[in-house]
Amino acid sequence: MTEQDGPRVERVVGIGAGADAVRPGGLATEDLILDIGPQHPSTHGVLRLRLVLDGERIVAAEPIVGYMHRGAEKLFEVRDYRQIIVLANRHDWLSAFANELGVVLAVERMIGMQPPPRAVWARTLLAELNRVLNHLMFLGGHPLELGAAGPVFPAFRERETLQYVMEEISGGRMHYMFNRVGGLKEELPEGWLGRVTTAVAAVRRRLPDIEELVTGNEIFVARTRGVGVLDRETIMQYGVSGPAARASGVDFDLRRDEPYLAYGELPVKVVTRSAGDCQARFQVLLDQVKVSLDLADACVERLRHLPPGPINQRLPKVLKVPEGHTYAWTENPLGLNGYYLVSRGEKTPWRLKLRSASYNNVQVLREMLPGHSVADLIAVLGSMFFVVGDIDK
Repeated sequence: MTEQDGPRVERVVGIGAGADAVRPGGLATEDLILDIGPQHPSTHGVLRLRLVLDGERIVAAEPIVGYMHRGAEKLFEVRDYRQIIVLANRHDWLSAFANELGVVLAVERMIGMQPPPRAVWARTLLAELNRVLNHLMFLGGHPLELGAAGPVFPAFRERETLQYVMEEISGGRMHYMFNRVGGLKEELPEGWLGRVTTAVAAVRRRLPDIEELVTGNEIFVARTRGVGVLDRETIMQYGVSGPAARASGVDFDLRRDEPYLAYGELPVKVVTRSAGDCQARFQVLLDQVKVSLDLADACVERLRHLPPGPINQRLPKVLKVPEGHTYAWTENPLGLNGYYLVSRGEKTPWRLKLRSASYNNVQVLREMLPGHSVADLIAVLGSMFFVVGDIDK
């Protein structure tokens, strides 16, 4: 082909069959295309994987998303800024409070509003409790997917311990709806900080039960060590973030590196590992729970010593955001969560683009899965800690 003929086009017209597919011993084989999913919603969403298999070995993998698409970004455009919060907390249903934060932070930045100190510290406390709730779900669920049923029971016991204080303050178990532009919905209940301290201490005391059940499980260790290795270069190319990135040595956490809320006044310890495999991702999640419990205690201590004051700012009956644009991002439990807000001065956004952590994190499966067996697929999928609603939005 000459340069005058135009760019060269390469097409794959067949896979596997023929002389090239004859294995040693004379057995001709053909690659198998296998669809995994769409799965039942109880598995944290409807994800489909299109695999090309050579026997039980994965040759190629393509994540196919969109089966749960609800058009959240378009729905944002026809809701006012109070109503958006109830939609925004649902894309990652394990991180509802953290999802709300990005919206209110973006709106407050646009209108130049500073929430009261009590609201800032209470938001930080609730964000860390929500982070622990998210991580405990995966700490119990990931081993269960590999046949280790033991950790799920203590993990859910600890979730219930924290759910109690979250439900008391907000009235919700999953969708808290406690954030408001300018602060929080209402004042903290009397004695609530003491109950938080008790709950955090109980979770910290019993966390070694989960660690012992997993790290002492030879089957779990054998199925996760050296499996699903994710390297730093691939992370940068795909925009992977959160625990999945830090398990591969990416030392980045917005709470420390671009502080928001009260994180600038807290000693945020960023947990990293270097192996980048399924086991490292689990270990990062476990250690992050310990860090979040320490941060929660620090927030409680600060709230106890703050002088009395309001928990929110008064807002006009119709809240309009000045014309302009901004980008607010937060360190959600699963990774970077960002909202790009464009306003034309109305009571609804002209555009509110959501950058969710799980969307980028799941795309990297096309790089991670080839070369692994189908049996390893479950270990790799579970270790990426994604919620499909956070992918499809």
